[in-house]
Amino acid sequence: MKLDVLALFPDIIAPALQTGILKRIQDAGGLTVNVYNLRDWTTDKHKSVDDYPYGGGAGMILKPEPIFAATKELNVESDAHIVFLTPQGIPLTQPLVEALSLENHLILICGRYKGVDERVRQKIVTSEISIGDYVLSGGEIAALVIIDAIARVLPGALGDFESAHEDSFSKELLDHPHYTRPADYEGMKVPEVLLSGHHDNIKKWRHVEALKRTAQRRPDLLQEYDLTDEELAIINKVKQ
Repeated sequence: MKLDVLALFPDIIAPALQTGILKRIQDAGGLTVNVYNLRDWTTDKHKSVDDYPYGGGAGMILKPEPIFAATKELNVESDAHIVFLTPQGIPLTQPLVEALSLENHLILICGRYKGVDERVRQKIVTSEISIGDYVLSGGEIAALVIIDAIARVLPGALGDFESAHEDSFSKELLDHPHYTRPADYEGMKVPEVLLSGHHDNIKKWRHVEALKRTAQRRPDLLQEYDLTDEELAIINKVKQ
Protein backbone atom coordinates (compact mmCIF):
# COMPACT_ATOMS: atom_id res chain seq x y z
CA MET A 1 0.00 0.00 0.00
CA LYS A 2 1.24 3.49 -0.87
CA LEU A 3 0.29 6.42 1.33
CA ASP A 4 1.23 10.03 0.50
CA VAL A 5 0.70 12.92 2.90
CA LEU A 6 0.52 16.59 1.95
CA ALA A 7 1.25 18.78 4.98
CA LEU A 8 2.58 22.19 5.93
CA PHE A 9 4.46 20.72 8.90
CA PRO A 10 5.71 17.27 7.81
CA ASP A 11 8.14 17.12 10.76
CA ILE A 12 5.16 16.45 13.02
CA ILE A 13 4.59 13.15 11.22
CA ALA A 14 8.04 11.97 10.13
CA PRO A 15 9.50 10.89 13.52
CA ALA A 16 6.53 8.67 14.37
CA LEU A 17 6.99 6.75 11.13
CA GLN A 18 10.33 5.46 12.42
CA THR A 19 8.99 3.80 15.56
CA GLY A 20 7.10 0.66 16.55
CA ILE A 21 4.48 -0.87 14.28
CA LEU A 22 4.77 1.88 11.67
CA LYS A 23 8.48 1.21 11.17
CA ARG A 24 7.95 -2.56 11.17
CA ILE A 25 5.29 -2.59 8.46
CA GLN A 26 7.33 -0.25 6.26
CA ASP A 27 10.48 -2.33 6.70
CA ALA A 28 8.46 -5.42 5.77
CA GLY A 29 7.30 -3.76 2.54
CA GLY A 30 3.62 -3.77 3.47
CA LEU A 31 3.32 0.01 3.50
CA THR A 32 5.14 2.91 1.89
CA VAL A 33 4.58 6.34 3.46
CA ASN A 34 5.80 9.55 1.85
CA VAL A 35 5.32 12.89 3.62
CA TYR A 36 5.54 16.00 1.46
CA ASN A 37 5.65 19.70 2.24
CA LEU A 38 2.84 21.42 0.37
CA ARG A 39 5.05 24.49 -0.05
CA ASP A 40 7.15 22.52 -2.57
CA TRP A 41 4.35 23.06 -5.08
CA THR A 42 4.11 26.83 -4.67
CA THR A 43 5.35 29.13 -7.45
CA ASP A 44 5.92 32.50 -5.73
CA LYS A 45 9.11 33.52 -3.93
CA HIS A 46 7.37 33.55 -0.55
CA LYS A 47 6.05 29.97 -1.02
CA SER A 48 2.55 31.13 -0.10
CA VAL A 49 0.03 28.38 0.57
CA ASP A 50 -2.79 30.49 2.02
CA ASP A 51 -4.69 33.69 1.35
CA TYR A 52 -7.57 35.80 2.71
CA PRO A 53 -11.11 34.53 2.12
CA TYR A 54 -13.33 36.21 -0.45
CA GLY A 55 -16.20 37.97 1.28
CA GLY A 56 -14.13 38.84 4.33
CA GLY A 57 -13.93 37.22 7.72
CA ALA A 58 -11.24 36.04 10.08
CA GLY A 59 -8.61 33.44 9.24
CA MET A 60 -6.78 32.27 6.14
CA ILE A 61 -7.70 29.69 3.51
CA LEU A 62 -5.41 27.14 1.86
CA LYS A 63 -4.99 28.10 -1.81
CA PRO A 64 -6.08 25.65 -4.52
CA GLU A 65 -3.03 25.87 -6.82
CA PRO A 66 -0.45 23.99 -4.68
CA ILE A 67 -2.94 21.25 -3.79
CA PHE A 68 -4.03 20.75 -7.41
CA ALA A 69 -0.39 20.65 -8.55
CA ALA A 70 0.70 18.25 -5.80
CA THR A 71 -2.12 15.75 -6.27
CA LYS A 72 -1.66 15.83 -10.05
CA GLU A 73 2.01 14.95 -9.66
CA LEU A 74 1.47 12.27 -7.02
CA ASN A 75 -1.62 10.70 -8.56
CA VAL A 76 0.05 9.68 -11.80
CA GLU A 77 -2.16 6.65 -12.37
CA SER A 78 -5.32 8.56 -11.37
CA ASP A 79 -6.45 5.77 -9.04
CA ALA A 80 -5.64 7.30 -5.65
CA HIS A 81 -8.26 7.70 -2.95
CA ILE A 82 -7.76 11.31 -1.86
CA VAL A 83 -8.74 12.20 1.70
CA PHE A 84 -9.12 15.70 3.10
CA LEU A 85 -8.78 15.78 6.89
CA THR A 86 -11.30 18.19 8.38
CA PRO A 87 -13.65 18.44 11.38
CA GLN A 88 -16.46 18.60 8.80
CA GLY A 89 -15.71 15.10 7.53
CA ILE A 90 -17.36 11.79 8.31
CA PRO A 91 -16.22 10.28 11.63
CA LEU A 92 -13.30 7.88 11.51
CA THR A 93 -14.40 4.41 12.59
CA GLN A 94 -12.77 1.00 12.58
CA PRO A 95 -14.86 -0.20 9.59
CA LEU A 96 -13.77 2.91 7.68
CA VAL A 97 -10.13 2.24 8.62
CA GLU A 98 -10.41 -1.32 7.35
CA ALA A 99 -12.01 -0.10 4.11
CA LEU A 100 -9.20 2.42 3.59
CA SER A 101 -6.63 -0.31 4.26
CA LEU A 102 -7.82 -2.07 1.09
CA GLU A 103 -6.89 0.89 -1.11
CA ASN A 104 -3.70 0.66 -3.18
CA HIS A 105 -2.94 4.37 -2.95
CA LEU A 106 -4.10 6.98 -0.45
CA ILE A 107 -3.31 10.69 -0.51
CA LEU A 108 -4.01 12.55 2.73
CA ILE A 109 -4.41 16.32 2.56
CA CYS A 110 -3.80 17.95 5.94
CA GLY A 111 -6.02 20.93 6.61
CA ARG A 112 -4.68 24.07 8.26
CA TYR A 113 -5.98 27.53 9.18
CA LYS A 114 -9.69 28.04 8.38
CA GLY A 115 -9.81 25.28 5.80
CA VAL A 116 -9.29 24.78 2.10
CA ASP A 117 -10.59 26.45 -1.05
CA GLU A 118 -13.93 24.78 -1.85
CA ARG A 119 -12.80 23.91 -5.37
CA VAL A 120 -10.35 21.41 -3.89
CA ARG A 121 -13.28 19.61 -2.29
CA GLN A 122 -15.34 19.74 -5.45
CA LYS A 123 -12.69 18.56 -7.92
CA ILE A 124 -10.02 16.56 -6.10
CA VAL A 125 -11.19 15.05 -2.84
CA THR A 126 -12.65 11.54 -2.74
CA SER A 127 -13.73 11.69 0.90
CA GLU A 128 -13.49 13.97 3.92
CA ILE A 129 -12.68 12.43 7.30
CA SER A 130 -12.76 13.72 10.87
CA ILE A 131 -11.07 12.02 13.81
CA GLY A 132 -13.45 13.60 16.30
CA ASP A 133 -15.74 16.49 17.18
CA TYR A 134 -13.01 18.94 18.09
CA VAL A 135 -10.60 21.23 16.26
CA LEU A 136 -6.83 20.74 15.95
CA SER A 137 -4.25 23.29 14.78
CA GLY A 138 -3.81 21.25 11.63
CA GLY A 139 -4.40 17.91 9.98
CA GLU A 140 -0.94 16.45 10.60
CA ILE A 141 -1.90 14.77 13.85
CA ALA A 142 -5.13 13.53 12.28
CA ALA A 143 -3.13 12.10 9.38
CA LEU A 144 -0.86 10.27 11.81
CA VAL A 145 -3.90 8.80 13.56
CA ILE A 146 -5.21 7.46 10.24
CA ILE A 147 -1.79 6.12 9.18
CA ASP A 148 -1.34 4.28 12.48
CA ALA A 149 -4.88 2.87 12.45
CA ILE A 150 -4.48 1.60 8.89
CA ALA A 151 -0.98 0.22 9.41
CA ARG A 152 -1.90 -2.02 12.32
CA VAL A 153 -4.58 -3.89 10.35
CA LEU A 154 -2.24 -4.65 7.44
CA PRO A 155 -0.80 -8.17 7.30
CA GLY A 156 2.65 -8.24 8.85
CA ALA A 157 2.17 -5.22 11.14
CA LEU A 158 1.39 -7.22 14.29
CA GLY A 159 2.98 -10.45 15.41
CA ASP A 160 -0.51 -11.91 15.80
CA PHE A 161 -2.73 -10.88 12.88
CA GLU A 162 -5.86 -11.73 14.87
CA SER A 163 -4.90 -9.22 17.56
CA ALA A 164 -5.96 -6.21 15.50
CA HIS A 165 -9.29 -7.81 14.63
CA GLU A 166 -10.17 -8.51 18.26
CA ASP A 167 -9.70 -4.91 19.43
CA SER A 168 -12.47 -2.54 20.44
CA PHE A 169 -14.52 -1.37 17.42
CA SER A 170 -13.22 -4.16 15.18
CA LYS A 171 -16.45 -5.89 16.15
CA GLU A 172 -19.65 -4.27 17.34
CA LEU A 173 -18.55 -4.33 20.99
CA LEU A 174 -15.77 -2.77 23.04
CA ASP A 175 -12.96 -5.11 24.00
CA HIS A 176 -13.21 -7.26 27.13
CA PRO A 177 -10.89 -6.80 30.16
CA HIS A 178 -7.40 -8.30 29.96
CA TYR A 179 -5.15 -9.70 32.69
CA THR A 180 -1.58 -10.95 32.90
CA ARG A 181 0.81 -12.19 35.61
CA PRO A 182 0.78 -12.11 38.59
CA ALA A 183 -2.53 -13.84 39.25
CA ASP A 184 -2.85 -12.02 42.58
CA TYR A 185 -1.58 -8.47 42.95
CA GLU A 186 -2.16 -6.68 46.26
CA GLY A 187 -5.32 -8.72 46.82
CA MET A 188 -6.69 -8.07 43.33
CA LYS A 189 -7.13 -11.49 41.75
CA VAL A 190 -7.49 -12.54 38.12
CA PRO A 191 -10.96 -14.06 37.50
CA GLU A 192 -10.80 -17.81 38.09
CA VAL A 193 -12.31 -18.61 34.70
CA LEU A 194 -9.22 -17.20 32.94
CA LEU A 195 -7.02 -19.59 34.90
CA SER A 196 -9.21 -22.62 34.25
CA GLY A 197 -7.93 -23.49 30.78
CA HIS A 198 -11.55 -24.10 29.71
CA HIS A 199 -11.63 -22.29 26.36
CA ASP A 200 -15.40 -22.30 25.89
CA ASN A 201 -15.98 -20.82 29.34
CA ILE A 202 -13.26 -18.22 28.76
CA LYS A 203 -14.80 -17.25 25.44
CA LYS A 204 -18.22 -16.86 27.05
CA TRP A 205 -16.81 -14.81 29.94
CA ARG A 206 -15.04 -12.47 27.53
CA HIS A 207 -18.19 -11.95 25.49
CA VAL A 208 -20.26 -11.19 28.59
CA GLU A 209 -17.64 -8.73 29.87
CA ALA A 210 -17.47 -7.04 26.45
CA LEU A 211 -21.25 -6.63 26.51
CA LYS A 212 -21.13 -5.17 30.02
CA ARG A 213 -18.35 -2.74 29.15
CA THR A 214 -20.11 -1.60 26.00
CA ALA A 215 -23.40 -1.11 27.84
CA GLN A 216 -21.67 0.96 30.52
CA ARG A 217 -19.34 3.07 28.36
CA ARG A 218 -20.74 3.16 24.81
CA PRO A 219 -24.42 2.14 24.83
CA ASP A 220 -24.83 3.88 21.47
CA LEU A 221 -22.88 1.04 19.83
CA LEU A 222 -25.53 -1.46 20.86
CA GLN A 223 -28.14 0.25 18.70
CA GLU A 224 -26.58 -1.42 15.65
CA TYR A 225 -26.01 -4.75 17.39
CA ASP A 226 -28.47 -7.62 16.90
CA LEU A 227 -28.88 -8.70 20.51
CA THR A 228 -30.07 -12.14 21.58
CA ASP A 229 -32.48 -12.57 24.50
CA GLU A 230 -29.58 -13.70 26.68
CA GLU A 231 -27.54 -10.63 25.76
CA LEU A 232 -30.50 -8.34 26.43
CA ALA A 233 -30.84 -9.88 29.88
CA ILE A 234 -27.17 -9.19 30.61
CA ILE A 235 -27.49 -5.56 29.48
CA ASN A 236 -30.66 -5.00 31.48
CA LYS A 237 -28.88 -6.31 34.56
CA VAL A 238 -26.05 -3.85 33.96
CA LYS A 239 -28.54 -0.97 33.68
CA GLN A 240 -30.22 -1.97 36.91
